[in-house]
Amino acid sequence: MAISRYFAGAAMIAALAFAPAANAKVVDQSEIGFTVAHTAQVAATPADVWKMLRMPQSWWSKDHSWSGDAANFWLDQQAGGCFCEKLPDTGSGVGSVQHARILFSKPNQMLRLSGAFGPLQGEALTATLTIQIKETPTGSALRFDYVVGGYMRFKVADIAPAVDKVIGEQLLGLANALGGALPPTRDEKAAGEAAEKPKAETPPAKEEPGLDAAVADLVEAEPKPAPDESR
Repeated sequence: MAISRYFAGAAMIAALAFAPAANAKVVDQSEIGFTVAHTAQVAATPADVWKMLRMPQSWWSKDHSWSGDAANFWLDQQAGGCFCEKLPDTGSGVGSVQHARILFSKPNQMLRLSGAFGPLQGEALTATLTIQIKETPTGSALRFDYVVGGYMRFKVADIAPAVDKVIGEQLLGLANALGGALPPTRDEKAAGEAAEKPKAETPPAKEEPGLDAAVADLVEAEPKPAPDESR
């Protein structure tokens, strides 16, 4: 039941890959991998963010689980610890699945995990999720960076937008668990609009002379030595 439920979710993720991704943050991609990034501001202290971060059952979406129940998630807090999920007893005992393993844990500042999520787990991939927390005058700034690389049977151009959507959903879930994301400040909004605004076309530069012509001009401009009158 758990496996069939998860692959139903995986099929939905794959379908999303062919749909337009709103607010996509695929910041880099190549034939062998891609990077997605998402940010948010919350009115919570870094300590409160860290406390919530360690409880994935309160913010990681059940739609991206193997069991269909977020209550089955747990996260250890030290390096080497597991972001794992219990699989319900189906008569043969309770199962489990590892979503990721903690690489770096610095309370109130950064959590880094290694793990290929969802259908990526079955591929020969290395994937790293870095979660950064920075104190701001109004609370905390959050950033999720997910870097994926290696061999997979998906096309990067198809799967990257779907993964971007999933990672963005988890950051939104964390922000909502902390009381909701703050709207961007006036300066942040202006910066975002400026980044999205098409750049004005630069008028074509005047054609520069080739290297040979430039060298010839310099040679002609050099002062010539005066003729030797003594001969």
